[in-house]
Amino acid sequence: MRDGMNDERCFNGFLLGDESGLRVLMDRYGDSLTLYINGYLHDIHESEDLMIESFSRVIAKRPRLVAGGFRPYLYKTARNLALRHLERSRRTLSFELLELEPEDERRVETTVFSTDVSRIVRDCLDELPADYREALYLVYIEGMSYERAAEVMGKSRKQVDNLIARGKVAMKPLLVKKGVTDAFD
Repeated sequence: MRDGMNDERCFNGFLLGDESGLRVLMDRYGDSLTLYINGYLHDIHESEDLMIESFSRVIAKRPRLVAGGFRPYLYKTARNLALRHLERSRRTLSFELLELEPEDERRVETTVFSTDVSRIVRDCLDELPADYREALYLVYIEGMSYERAAEVMGKSRKQVDNLIARGKVAMKPLLVKKGVTDAFD
């Protein structure tokens, strides 16, 4: 369950000494956060390290979170760490390939996509501008609200709304070209 209240209860419980709260949160978000970071780094092993560091930073900061605020705060922390990592390694930020499946199935047990249609969607996402791709990923794959995606991306809700709308418009002909005709209906 991805209920925001439960996330905050788990987090606050961990801060009060209940270690099971952290395990629940890492089980809940560890794999998907690793895949999100991997969209920036294209290195699953570095992404796993930054996922752990993201949790560590959130724990160290001990933020006061409103209901539903844990996941966006965690993803924003991860995004900032990924961007800093790219700057340090002097790579350019290229969100060219948002990898939705891990390279090593043993390290990340569940995958977001497993069907042929999902592979087509991933291929079409690759052709979109980075902001469209990230907004669509956060809203449709991670299931975040536009408000939460805006927090993660450092944009306004209206900007995310525009990115989603433009992303859908740009993606629809790509999907139709590959045989998916009922996209976004």
